[in-house]
Amino acid sequence: GKHIIQSYCVCLPQVVLEARHEPGYCAFYEECGKNPTVAGSLLPPIIPCLNYSRARALEGKHYQQLKKVCPMLDRGEGSTTACCSIKQLKSLEMSLMLSKAVLMRCPSCADNFAHLHCINTCSPDQTTTINVTRTINITTLGIVKEAVVGYQAYLSTSFADKSFESCKNVRIPATGGYAIATMCGRYGSALCTAQRWYDFQGDSSNGLAPLDIDFRLIPEGVTEGIPDGIVPYAGRALGCNEMTPTGAEVCSCQDCQASCPVVPSPPPPAEPFTIGGVDGYLVLCVIFLCGKGMDKNGNNVSERLIEPWEVTCTDKNSLATQEFLGSGFRAWGTLVASHPLKVLLASAVVTAAFATGLMHIELTTDPVQLWSAPNSRARIEKDFHDKHFDPFFRTNQMILTAPGRPGHFYDSLLFGKQNFSGIIAKDLILELLKLQKKIQFWSNDLNRMASLKDVCFAPLNPSNPSLTDCAVNSLPQYFQNSVANLNAKVNMTELGVTKEVDWRDHFIYCVNSPLSFKDITDLQLSCMADYGAPVFPFLAVGGYESYTTAEALILTFSLNNYPRDNVKFKVALEWEQRFLDIVQEYQKSPGNPFTFAYMAERSLEDEINRTTVEDIPIFMISYAVIFVYIAVALGEYTSFSRILVDSKFLVGLGGILVVGCSVLASMGFYAWIGIPSSLIILQVVPFLVLAVGADNIFIFVLEYQRDARRPGEKREERIGRVLGNVAPSMLLCSLSESVCFFLGALSTMPAVKSFALYAALAVLMDFVLQMTAFVALLSLDARRQDGNRCELACCVTVKTTAPTKPNEGFLLPAMRKYYAPVLLHPVTRVIVIVVFIFMFISSIYLMFYVTVGLDQELAMPQGSYMLEYFKYLYAYFEVGVPTYFVTTKGFNFTSIAGMNATCSSVGCDPFSLTQKIQYATEYPDLSYMAIPANSWVDDFIDWLNPGSKCCRLYSIGPNKGKFCPATAFLCGQKCMKIPLNGVLRPDKEQFNRFLPDFLGNRPDLQCPKGGLGAYDKAVITDESGEIIATRFMAYHTALTTSKEFTAALKIARELAHNITLSMRSIPGTSQDFEVFPYTVTYVFYEQYLTIVSEGLFNISLCLLPTFVVCCLLLGMDLRSGALNLLTIIMITVDTVGVMTLWGIDYNAVALINLVTAVGISVEFVSHMTRSFAMSIQPTHVERAKEATATMGSAVFAGVAMTNLPGIVVLAFAKAQLIQIFFFRLNLVITLLGMAHGLIFLPVLLSYFGPGVNKAVLLRLQQAKAQELELSSHAKNIYDNIGYEDQENSPNPDTTPHHPVRTPHH
Repeated sequence: GKHIIQSYCVCLPQVVLEARHEPGYCAFYEECGKNPTVAGSLLPPIIPCLNYSRARALEGKHYQQLKKVCPMLDRGEGSTTACCSIKQLKSLEMSLMLSKAVLMRCPSCADNFAHLHCINTCSPDQTTTINVTRTINITTLGIVKEAVVGYQAYLSTSFADKSFESCKNVRIPATGGYAIATMCGRYGSALCTAQRWYDFQGDSSNGLAPLDIDFRLIPEGVTEGIPDGIVPYAGRALGCNEMTPTGAEVCSCQDCQASCPVVPSPPPPAEPFTIGGVDGYLVLCVIFLCGKGMDKNGNNVSERLIEPWEVTCTDKNSLATQEFLGSGFRAWGTLVASHPLKVLLASAVVTAAFATGLMHIELTTDPVQLWSAPNSRARIEKDFHDKHFDPFFRTNQMILTAPGRPGHFYDSLLFGKQNFSGIIAKDLILELLKLQKKIQFWSNDLNRMASLKDVCFAPLNPSNPSLTDCAVNSLPQYFQNSVANLNAKVNMTELGVTKEVDWRDHFIYCVNSPLSFKDITDLQLSCMADYGAPVFPFLAVGGYESYTTAEALILTFSLNNYPRDNVKFKVALEWEQRFLDIVQEYQKSPGNPFTFAYMAERSLEDEINRTTVEDIPIFMISYAVIFVYIAVALGEYTSFSRILVDSKFLVGLGGILVVGCSVLASMGFYAWIGIPSSLIILQVVPFLVLAVGADNIFIFVLEYQRDARRPGEKREERIGRVLGNVAPSMLLCSLSESVCFFLGALSTMPAVKSFALYAALAVLMDFVLQMTAFVALLSLDARRQDGNRCELACCVTVKTTAPTKPNEGFLLPAMRKYYAPVLLHPVTRVIVIVVFIFMFISSIYLMFYVTVGLDQELAMPQGSYMLEYFKYLYAYFEVGVPTYFVTTKGFNFTSIAGMNATCSSVGCDPFSLTQKIQYATEYPDLSYMAIPANSWVDDFIDWLNPGSKCCRLYSIGPNKGKFCPATAFLCGQKCMKIPLNGVLRPDKEQFNRFLPDFLGNRPDLQCPKGGLGAYDKAVITDESGEIIATRFMAYHTALTTSKEFTAALKIARELAHNITLSMRSIPGTSQDFEVFPYTVTYVFYEQYLTIVSEGLFNISLCLLPTFVVCCLLLGMDLRSGALNLLTIIMITVDTVGVMTLWGIDYNAVALINLVTAVGISVEFVSHMTRSFAMSIQPTHVERAKEATATMGSAVFAGVAMTNLPGIVVLAFAKAQLIQIFFFRLNLVITLLGMAHGLIFLPVLLSYFGPGVNKAVLLRLQQAKAQELELSSHAKNIYDNIGYEDQENSPNPDTTPHHPVRTPHH
């Protein structure tokens, strides 16, 4: 025996030398055993024996096996020869199964792939296409055999390129990526070529190839460098749009561009509106401006006698309304002023009763509940998603950079020269790993150590996760979070060069091939994370052109999301708080080498609430400033010694208290009936009511101070009379505003709705309390002032008596003498009208360009860590949020038509659900879709395919006939038979039987298509097994602005609607079946799809009552109502115009302020309009002057000056939201309101105002006539008696008065 073996060893080299390359001969045959040069292979590396011999004729089982594995070599039984044994065929089948698991979605690609390996292993002309280059001796069972460990395979480029083309677009539905990415090693899908693809297949270090194959791709006609007798294999490779010889269908469009139907390109975005190449809105505005004419006369009404028949019905109505309101309020005012203490007590009791509701107040802080209506489409869809699938998981993230750190070059044995940025450095990765391991802590809710595993998202072991099952995505995961793996180094030889390979080689390999279970270096490490799933490079690094030059590391902890009432929700919040504590502490630590940004899921809500609390002092200061102003401005200062008598400190305080009480009463009432409040209400409503309330207080108090007591009139009667003069004006404003806000509550946006309700009731309560408590306070104060007693120290009286003339203060004379005449000068009037119309037209033009939306950053306070996070997010993130296409109940997935309408592999509808999403990703700039949807239907079909090892049944044992995972043995039976046309579809029974097995099957190397992790939560069935909800996950592009988020939502909805319509056309589909897109942000951005129409609707609803109430309270005076309305519309439009210029976005917060703007505009405008309508001066200009001086001064002091100091204080708030939407916007509203109310409106009224009320003139004429009948002597006696009465009056409260004067009203 020894002699034979020796001769065998001596002879064999001669056989190799003698081996010729000729048809009909084999270079090797039969299996020799395992390749000792390959370590750590994922499959047994079985290699063939060198054996130069004739090809064998095949028959029986041998022939049947060849026909099954390599049908392209079948020449019929008895005529077929081959160079492989039955054992080799079985090994080849096992090896092909792994690749088929991902490639068989496209039958022609799988066929081409098998074709190549069948030619190399089994071709009867093996020696003509391969050249053995390396052999070694292997001893098996004491016998030494020479085995092949390396050969050259010669292929024609036509065959190689066509095979590659047929496979390069085959997708992996679970990830949306390309299968080729897992089969091209370091190059990934983007840089893969035919040569690189074959090189990877022939590389024994890839964990799958048993030996080294050097693929030589030879162009047609080239013979140079080819050994004699070798003919590069030039068989026919199939195009991906061709059927296979066994009758399998062409590949689908998703896997094969040549199969795609002609899809028209989406229409480009609409062109901007132009006229003759110029902005269309601008042209229209200019035409409108030029066409605007005006009536330039002074509308003089000559002083002539009015005949009774001239008095119109409108005039009579107007007079009757004024007299009715005047007398009603006069009687009421007198009554209240006579019993001030009782009224104050009653007011306090009523307010307290309302305010007790505050014990039940609920503050809404959840942003979803604030900005999204419960019945809005996005909320309904969110609720559907969260009910059937778990809520969107909670993200806790750090984005780390190391600016200024030098990078380095690395000359890799496998990948050549590579440039590494400063952040991709081993010490920093180790530092990141240390930080990652530090995050875990205590929780009281579960009374034990609540580590990450209690709340983490664990896709592959959701029921009982350990710490390593938690989905933590970071760069150290490419090393399974192992310091040893990071430190691993090994010498490796490639192409005769030996060099050390280390973590850098592994990193380069993994970012290009994240789905690999083993890299191609001699480190032989897996790329999978420790929790068993791949880490895609965009989740590990950021800000890259190539991965090694990335500028940021990303660390993400994903937690499960729970309903707010679940005990685990608190644990998650606590974990996040601890996460933030650790990260913030780490940021401050001196040894920290990173510059980074971070966020937890709770951060957004935390920061919004924090700012609100921090800005409360700013609001308090704002109110204090207004209070001081009111207290000082209400006083009438006649002499230094009477300062404390004449000051109105307590009246001012009372006025503020009235505002405060009305807000408390409103909030208490709504808390009683269960309408939740929000922080925005706490900030805006008091402000609004103060603006409205202070104005009424000023008008009332100033009128009282300017009025003189009539002869024989009691103080209470005087208060009543003054109230009768001004209360109709106060009622007009308060009622307009209150109705305006009540109508604003028709808004669908919860924050706007609750704000409008709270504001409406507060304004109403404010008016009621002013008519009661404030009148009572003024009565008490007047009693004190008449008694010359000091304020704050009521016992102290002052000797100096009050002056006899009523006090007009400083403003009224100044406005009467200087301001009104200048404003109503003929030249000034023309200029004012032109300027304001120009402003109005410009604002209409600018209105079309206001930005709609609210960028997330603005909700954060200045200096918030979240601002830094958003900056990093936009700078370094390469993909956007995942978006789910969710299907509702009513679609039959178990039918063949149902599967074809959703899948995207062979035999699927070219316009199926997943295929339409794929088309959208081809236009990311228009569709905002970056990565196509994963598809459980596709992977389920591939998983069932008998060509892979995934779905098998136990053939013996207790589990016989049950599902058997790919890693188990004794599983001889396949779940399904091979279909002839390559299009595998389970019937209903098979579908329902195997779907749960698929969803519970953990993916591994043997079966990468298992559904656990990727799809176990994507398919929801009811008790009967019917599918009631499923989802398909795609990714948006990186979205940064509100505009992009809104556009992405709009496009995704259009796409989903299109899919819905085509799926409803499948027989048996319910007509209420729906596909809708869902991602966590849609619920915030949905409002911007409708906010323009919603805003127009709300503001129009607010404008309507201002017109109606004005007409009614002025006695059907339509012209006054119309001018009032026009001015308010102009203020609102101009506000929006300025918003465009000042960069204030239009959104729900802005809408709340615009509704407020209408309310405040009423204050600026309505008092003035009524004052003009009531005036009886002879000409329009004179009446406008009188209204400007008397009412204008009160409006200026009461509205403009109370608002401005308070608004200016808001500029110091930390919250950007308050700075932009409360400081900037309210400043604009107040200044524009003041300009229109005090400049534009008087001029407008002087041109177009209503005529003098002839009924009033007739009444005055009749009164004058009666006066003339009295003799002048009798009149003198009457005056003298009046003076004597006053002089001799025993009443200490009365003061000297001057003779009667005509009231202004």
